[in-house]
Amino acid sequence: MSKLDAHLLIVDDDERIRDLLKKFLMRHGFLVTAARDAAHARRILTGLDFDLIVLDVMMPGEDGITLTKALRETLSTPILLLTARGETENRIAGLEAGADDYLGKPFEPKELLLRINAILRRMPDTPTEDTVPKILHLGPIRYDIERGEMWHGDQLVRLTATESQLMKFFSACPHEPVSRAKLVEDLGRDRGQAQERAVDVQITRLRRKIEPNPKQPRYLQTVRGAGYMLAPD
Repeated sequence: MSKLDAHLLIVDDDERIRDLLKKFLMRHGFLVTAARDAAHARRILTGLDFDLIVLDVMMPGEDGITLTKALRETLSTPILLLTARGETENRIAGLEAGADDYLGKPFEPKELLLRINAILRRMPDTPTEDTVPKILHLGPIRYDIERGEMWHGDQLVRLTATESQLMKFFSACPHEPVSRAKLVEDLGRDRGQAQERAVDVQITRLRRKIEPNPKQPRYLQTVRGAGYMLAPD
């Protein structure tokens, strides 16, 4: 996806930060809409679709993590959380709620730009009409590799941008383990133990969508000392 086509929603209760981010991102080619709190964001989302949501965690009223969890019930739009540095529990909770990435405050605007572009690059491309589907079967789950779509019967399973990218990586090499370090690198994130832990959280979320029993994974397996492996039927 070209960033020139991307419409971002910024949600932050700090008017100064909100305005600065809006001006900065618009200068870099994005279309930007801003919301002052979760309730305002909900009203905007009833009438507009966005390519990515930048969401502050600490807001009065409904906080960013609670809003993320609620949005994930109906939306697969990528969400980038802004968190205070050192709040590791909030970051992990945000990922478990359905966020695609997080960035600690204070941050450099250029780093935010890099994170946004990395997430948008992970979004699956729109398939062409002559695409020949290639399907992986995971029990009752079907995953269309070319379209980046997952189905349970006739129901489309909503995947976040990060979950879509993980499925893309795993489906490219079924029955072969992929290391956590490789997944961190392919997701465009900085190396480090914290980012590997973030990948573990994303894997846990993905397992909830494809495994009959996520605590005893059959299809997205942990390979001790090697990483994770997709084992389709």
